[in-house]
Amino acid sequence: MSEPRPGPLDEVARKWLALTERRLAWFVNVSESRRWQHYYTRAELLAQMREAERVRDEWAKLVLEPPPGAAPSAPN
Repeated sequence: MSEPRPGPLDEVARKWLALTERRLAWFVNVSESRRWQHYYTRAELLAQMREAERVRDEWAKLVLEPPPGAAPSAPN
């Protein structure tokens, strides 16, 4: 089976992926610095972080790149 070819919207998807990665990094930073206590309860922060990671993974699928930290897939 041939590799999927880039389409006209791949650049848009890459930009959205970069945005979702920055959003996830912001949550990590807020979590590590404990600033989250000004904005969220602990449960809300964890829910937001899970959602940010889920969205990042979805955009990563669209741009044909594995999400960071994902195990490489076996060749067919």
